[in-house]
Amino acid sequence: MKVAIIGGGPAGLYSAILLKKQRPAADITVYERNRADDTFGFGVVFSDATLDNFEKHDPSSYRWITQEFAYWDDIAVHFRGTVHRVGGNGFCGCSRRQLLLILQGRARELGVKLIFETEIDDEARFADADLIVLADGINSRFREKHAAYFQPEVDLRSNVFAWMGSTRPLDAFTFIFQETEWGPFIAHAYQYEAGRSTWIFETDPDTFKRAGLTGLDEKQSADRMAEIFGWFLEGHPLLTNRSMWRNFPMIRSQRWVKDNMVLLGDAKATAHFSIGSGTKLAMEDAIALADAMRDAPTVQGALALYEQGRREEVEKTQHAADVSLVWFEHLDRFLEFDPVQFAFGVMTRAKAITYDNLTLRAPDFVGEVDKAFARHVRNLGLDVDVEKPRAPMFQPFRLREMQLANRAVVSPMCMYSAKEGVPQDFHLVHYGSRALGGAGLIFTEMTCVGRDARITPGCAGLWNDEQEKAWRRIVDFVHANSAAKICLQLGHAGRKGATKLMWDGIDRPLEEGAWDVISASPVPYFHDSQVPREMDRAAMDRVKVEFVAAAERGERCGFDMLELHCAHGYLLASFISPLTNRRTDQYGGSLENRLRYPLEIFEALRSAWPAHKPMSVRISATDWAEGGITGDDAVKIARAFAEAGVDLVDVSTGQTVRDAQPVYGRMFQTPFSDQVRNEAGVATMCVGNITTADQVNTILAAGRADLVALGRPHLVDPGFTMKAAAWYGADDVFCPPQYLPGKEQIFRNSVRDRQDLEELKIKAKPKTRAELKAEATKPLAAE
Repeated sequence: MKVAIIGGGPAGLYSAILLKKQRPAADITVYERNRADDTFGFGVVFSDATLDNFEKHDPSSYRWITQEFAYWDDIAVHFRGTVHRVGGNGFCGCSRRQLLLILQGRARELGVKLIFETEIDDEARFADADLIVLADGINSRFREKHAAYFQPEVDLRSNVFAWMGSTRPLDAFTFIFQETEWGPFIAHAYQYEAGRSTWIFETDPDTFKRAGLTGLDEKQSADRMAEIFGWFLEGHPLLTNRSMWRNFPMIRSQRWVKDNMVLLGDAKATAHFSIGSGTKLAMEDAIALADAMRDAPTVQGALALYEQGRREEVEKTQHAADVSLVWFEHLDRFLEFDPVQFAFGVMTRAKAITYDNLTLRAPDFVGEVDKAFARHVRNLGLDVDVEKPRAPMFQPFRLREMQLANRAVVSPMCMYSAKEGVPQDFHLVHYGSRALGGAGLIFTEMTCVGRDARITPGCAGLWNDEQEKAWRRIVDFVHANSAAKICLQLGHAGRKGATKLMWDGIDRPLEEGAWDVISASPVPYFHDSQVPREMDRAAMDRVKVEFVAAAERGERCGFDMLELHCAHGYLLASFISPLTNRRTDQYGGSLENRLRYPLEIFEALRSAWPAHKPMSVRISATDWAEGGITGDDAVKIARAFAEAGVDLVDVSTGQTVRDAQPVYGRMFQTPFSDQVRNEAGVATMCVGNITTADQVNTILAAGRADLVALGRPHLVDPGFTMKAAAWYGADDVFCPPQYLPGKEQIFRNSVRDRQDLEELKIKAKPKTRAELKAEATKPLAAE
């Protein structure tokens, strides 16, 4: 077998090593444009888990690498004169140059041919090769040459950064957030060998310009950074090596394989430096390729297996990197946070590290986080214990005169089980059981303001006396048997109305019994959906009257709170989104105009709803489609509703158009809640694939939302909040007397269960290499 590898970085060299180990007789050659000892940048970072992978696949190079590494456990966050250290992270750093020399030495030892200072522009040179590995880096010539096939997408991020080094020793992975007269600067720094550390400086483009960095050369830039971070450098110089300011390109390729050519490392995909995974991804690509070559009978089969098996892991890492880099790009959202909450946000920004995880590794730090959260709650006028605070999930929250016992919310979820809009016994059990389960707030499903406002024939409504009576029965039960508050969500289906029950075909039009539908514009949802009638002024007035009448009925039912549904492509959302609003009158065009009618409805409801009771609005913070609503639009929408008197913004996303492309994942809508809350300055509720109490605490403690709504977890476990209260020791959660024996037992058991689980996790977690090294170098005790 003949293998040509273009690019002598970590991806190319490690793939050569692993392939040569598999096939000692193979002719494997690495071609590199630079000299053998050239390198750019300073150090690279690996986690202990990554090193475990290296050890498994090539123990020889692993041993060489680990002899050169600097190890540390702590992450240190410096912000506003404070430093918070979090241990148990298990990181290590190595000189990039030394890593390359190690890999080169191992490759030569195995018989790989290394050819340096050679440019390769045409794969035709390797017509006789069985496999061509394209590992030519972030500026890959071959990716661009075959761009029409590989279909790369390059997202050039807004922040600018420069990669430098220093002689300043560091004993932790260090984040320094430095506020200056021009704006904030960030330093990401870590030691990679004795007397050497990597420093990546980052800032937003406006701060960069104001600081006069435009046009400066490497030395001038280093001098400016040394001025800004001199207090921490302590006289140590900053070193440069192609340390020019640039924007980070997030690269994704639709295809990785062409004929017998395969992209590896940065040539195919990049991950932002803030999660330190670039070299890790490159070398793990090499591992995945070698594994595929071992397992498949042909090269083509191996390349297909490589791409199929590797893509998910790469995309997961890229998603984490995306979430992380966005946090740094929007640093200004968090600069007013309490320093310990700020540090918690740094630690949990990419969602991989959570409240419970940190509690296990750094309990004192999380204890500080809890106290800071409780102090904030007390400063808002609520009487809470600051010295022995509850976890954030079990801190109270107040909207106007409505006080919630905790911040767990049963999300609004359509049940499609009403009869002519009348809630049935199913609804009484559904809402009642979840109230008994301990949630602080329960939302009704979208309750329709008229018969022709329904999504399906099974949707609940509130336009007649029978419906009002049924809802009053539910509200009375919730109030009589729980501490939960209950919110009425009012909406109108608009163009998404007259459709089948969810389990019969969600959003599909009724085949019989349909009613006329209306919308901002005559744009059907599916191509075969009913074409809605564009609303004229008379229709707008009629619908507004229906909303107000429903709200008045809601007040008579005794609901504690009212929410206006302006999301998910329903009637009011169809006015807000430019994808569904094509009007040319005063209700179309600009966002201000598109908001005009939804705000009209909201203001009418606010006037009709009692002043002491809160109101919220549900919005789609993005349409997940080109030309639609964006996060920045959501901030403007939230501000407009806040000016009209909204108390809470319920931040959801999408479901506006059929060709939307949402990016799903854990807590996938939370970043939009974060943006709205911290840019618009309004309380938010987040929702969307939030499944655990740990996630709830993580979101709240990081200041990404004020309330957290969970849907599916509550469907299968009405006692979700009660169980979480037992786990976190929030023993004052309300429980009806009939259920007290169950509460007492779960609280007793949870103390032991949590202790057992934590002990098990501690025992199962291998010691980090930093811990092992510290033990190995510890002097023996005197006899």
